[in-house]
Amino acid sequence: MSGTKRVGLPHTAERAERARRLLARMTPAQKIGQMTQPERLHITPAQVRAHHIGSVLSGGGSTPGRNRPADWVAMNDAYWAASMEEDDRHLAIPILYGVDAIHGNGNVLGATIFPHNIGLGATRDADLIERIGRTTAREVLAAGVDWTFAPTLAVARDPRWGRTYESYSEDPALVTAYADRIVKGLQHSNGRGEGVAAGLAGVGPEGVVACAKHWVGDGGTAAGVDQGDTRADEDELHRLHIAPYVAAIEAGVHTVMVSLSAWNGEKCHAHRQLIQDVLKGRLGFRGFVVSDWNGVEPLARAYDDAIVMAANAGIDMFMVPESWREFIAGLTHAVERGAVPMERIDDAVERILRVKFACGLFDRPRPRVRPGSNGDCFGSREHREVAREAVRKSLVLLKHEGGVLPLDRSARILVAGRNAHDRGRQCGGFTVEWQGVSGNDRIVGGTSIWEGIRAAAPRAQLCTNGGARADTADFDAAIVVIGERPYAEGLGDIREEGPVRAGASNLPPGPGALRPYGDTLELATLHAGDLRTVRGLAARGIPVVAVLVSGRPMVVNDELAASTAFVAAWLPGSEGVGVADVLFGDHDFTGRLPFSWPREMRGANSAPGNDGRVLFPLGYGLRLGAVE
Repeated sequence: MSGTKRVGLPHTAERAERARRLLARMTPAQKIGQMTQPERLHITPAQVRAHHIGSVLSGGGSTPGRNRPADWVAMNDAYWAASMEEDDRHLAIPILYGVDAIHGNGNVLGATIFPHNIGLGATRDADLIERIGRTTAREVLAAGVDWTFAPTLAVARDPRWGRTYESYSEDPALVTAYADRIVKGLQHSNGRGEGVAAGLAGVGPEGVVACAKHWVGDGGTAAGVDQGDTRADEDELHRLHIAPYVAAIEAGVHTVMVSLSAWNGEKCHAHRQLIQDVLKGRLGFRGFVVSDWNGVEPLARAYDDAIVMAANAGIDMFMVPESWREFIAGLTHAVERGAVPMERIDDAVERILRVKFACGLFDRPRPRVRPGSNGDCFGSREHREVAREAVRKSLVLLKHEGGVLPLDRSARILVAGRNAHDRGRQCGGFTVEWQGVSGNDRIVGGTSIWEGIRAAAPRAQLCTNGGARADTADFDAAIVVIGERPYAEGLGDIREEGPVRAGASNLPPGPGALRPYGDTLELATLHAGDLRTVRGLAARGIPVVAVLVSGRPMVVNDELAASTAFVAAWLPGSEGVGVADVLFGDHDFTGRLPFSWPREMRGANSAPGNDGRVLFPLGYGLRLGAVE
């Protein structure tokens, strides 16, 4: 590296110096306020000012007004204005607002919703990933927001995990290849990050602060239990789960969120070795570390003790949605009695300020007059075309017999299945609500899979009764859209009912203690009506093209056997028309499995020795051949 000129070095050095000068002016109360992140429903702009709050977030489904971009801009403008009022007791430090824009700015009505990460993993297209990041950033900025809790860099190893769809792949090499590009896309940065040696690289004018999550090993928990325990030695942890973060840090990611899970029995939120020694030390991460939702609580029976453990482990900003007052009081007392050194507080706040300077927050005007706010790009046709491209590239053809595909546009096609005309189900979790929604009313814009088929094939008919009265003479083929309903986090787990969490047991239940989706990956057991529909149509001699909408690979042996063709569509998002693009031959199938596909429930994870239980291997995907 000797003699290598770092582009922008003076700028990063200047930003770091500005952060140090501001830190020197701050009181302990102002510093602790910067480390505090409440949820919008539990704090007012006046309270933000009074307590020197550094960040506010929206949980899934927590939305202002009519939930349009203008409502978000107005809300963020009010928080920003409060944070920028300066007097003898207050410093003007702009608020940093955070949202879960993990597949588009999905909390906001009318947003472009991209396929969830599992579908993007099937595309094997890193350029597309970066374009999706840039598109998402523009729609986040249109709502006046500066920070997204994305990308998720989990390497999911067991499809029973309810967050499997947030993972690009079980293959750490693929997740690593995407990590660099999605960070650059979201932060609108070029080249490699400057963070390790020189300070944080700046965020472009059309970029937002990215957040790599969840540090670390969240995708490797035993039995796929959400918030569970990842049992691995250091070499395996680095090879499987840390590798993507190295790429994200080199790309200049500004924030990292800690996992609610544990590593070998020790909760990550209290793991000094992982946060302070590995992430900040060995990997040289210069941004700030944020906790996950109430992630401090499970660390100890006494909340004050839990705060001390998390702060000393290296967490810089604390996501304390409702209990922010208790957190401020607890951390203040911990500093006063010497349980948390002031040097640790100063390190945390300097990191937060560095990010705020690096992303241009101090130099941007208030949200209501920013160039990107209320932008026409939000949900625009241009953005939806990017999502449509992602849909068609994500589709994986698992079975094809009899030359049924591509379908003829003039054919008489029966369309059936619970997920055929349901934009909510095809978007999945973290869309409008935390757990997602069903139906079409709350997914504004876009097309259902049926609506895309109807536009491509005028003679197609939607059948809502499962095709029970369909006659072979009336139809040339059937498209049956089957699969899961929306879910997120613990409610998506496949496991026995009841809490299965690492850590203290005296605490309020979190996602890991919620009722799971079911106790099997067998679709025929979870949703028996899907198989009845496929079998009923096939029994009457109608060739069936089954389209599976799901957040993970599932055991679908019976559905495969009854179908003439079978397509894994994952959770395609708002642009269901992309499915029709491929079914009717405008584009060929190019998607390849980002996860191995299980033959049976037993041994569905990616552990060594389970190869014999794999129906389709990682990377599998059929093609039809040349498509004009």
